[in-house]
Amino acid sequence: MPVTGSGLLLLLLLLTAMITVSPVVGFSGESPATVLTLPRAFPANRSVDVLKTRDRVRHARILQGFAGAGVVDFNVFGNSDPYYGGLYFTKVKLGSPPKEFNVQIDTGSDILWVACSSCSDCPQSSGFGIPLNFFDAASSSTASVVSCSDPVCSSNIKVQDASCSGEHYQCSYEFHYADDSGTSGYYMTDLLHFDMVMDASMIANSSAFITFGCSTYQSGGLTKSDRAMDGIIGFGQHGLSVISQLSAQGITPKVFSHCLRGDGNGGGKLVLGEILSPSMVYSPLVPSQLHYNLELQSIAVGQQLLPIDTSAFAISDNKGTIVDTGTTLSYLTAQAYEPFVDAITAAVSQLPTPVSLQDSQCYLVTSSIAAVFPEVSLNFAGGASMILKPEKYLVLGDPVFLQDGGVPWCIGFQKSSNGVTVLGDLVLKDKIFVYDLSRN
Repeated sequence: MPVTGSGLLLLLLLLTAMITVSPVVGFSGESPATVLTLPRAFPANRSVDVLKTRDRVRHARILQGFAGAGVVDFNVFGNSDPYYGGLYFTKVKLGSPPKEFNVQIDTGSDILWVACSSCSDCPQSSGFGIPLNFFDAASSSTASVVSCSDPVCSSNIKVQDASCSGEHYQCSYEFHYADDSGTSGYYMTDLLHFDMVMDASMIANSSAFITFGCSTYQSGGLTKSDRAMDGIIGFGQHGLSVISQLSAQGITPKVFSHCLRGDGNGGGKLVLGEILSPSMVYSPLVPSQLHYNLELQSIAVGQQLLPIDTSAFAISDNKGTIVDTGTTLSYLTAQAYEPFVDAITAAVSQLPTPVSLQDSQCYLVTSSIAAVFPEVSLNFAGGASMILKPEKYLVLGDPVFLQDGGVPWCIGFQKSSNGVTVLGDLVLKDKIFVYDLSRN
């Protein structure tokens, strides 16, 4: 869940889908057309409390046969380091002539929305060092307002809170979030411009009409300049997500993939299409859920399965395990968190010194963490296991706590306060994820 991540309150189509997990060693064999560079875009801040607070805000916003010619490649910016934002965003071009917008990548919501030129409370500057832009329908020759007769407002799959209002009989929306932030506006249709990857040596400029939100009002955390973006691009399962709209037009398969590089330089991929890897293992998504929910079955530290009651992984409307690229850290339910921390501490009891820093379990380490800490395995339905090396579940502590006894490394998993396990960027790095929404 991103820094400014937003989950729109939507009535989703109930889809059964598949997600794949595969470890990635490097990117040398991948197509250069889809290798993306992620520069750092956020000043250093090594307070775990700040990250946890930001994630809490994000969690409060979380959403309660193909005949195409290629895949769509989005350039990605941001950085995977949780202390340098832990935020990924992309640039989308809308309108005629095209205008560019920086929008946060969010697998926890569905709609693409950007700030409108008439927005009354939208931020005017961004702490990410990027200019903020506003969509002006009057300046686009291909823009049109979605009317109340459009299926978005009139069909049984309409977006929650979509309504007909205003003198022009526009299809309006209003979204409220649990952290008292929100946005409202109306739906527009205009051209989305993108690069279509035809093969390893050919990229074609293309475009398609899509429906998106034009935000005329924002409140709460969405107005904060330090984490402001032009909008959000949701990659959820709803029919109004960009992936669903382009798939319905036969432009792309109903599949998207991402791989976030975890080294110091950042990097990664985001494509509307499938990234292939011979070691892929598929695990079914839990059907009829608002998010990308997986069935987490067990956790192992080293070779030892943790004694966690199965109720910790129970699946219901308000419980389960969610994969979300927008969450900086990762979160375990209390039933799983305590055994997890205890097992890590026991495994390293003869080496680093355990310390508590800012309510996090940390360790003063005098050598390489790879030589000290065990691997962790998250085991899912279908035989898929996510293997986490120490650098994938530990984060470097605040330098202010550096001591003669060693360098502080802290467990990046936090205790979930709402019974939901969230797998964020901390553990998603260096793995290919393929969300195949076309298969049961």
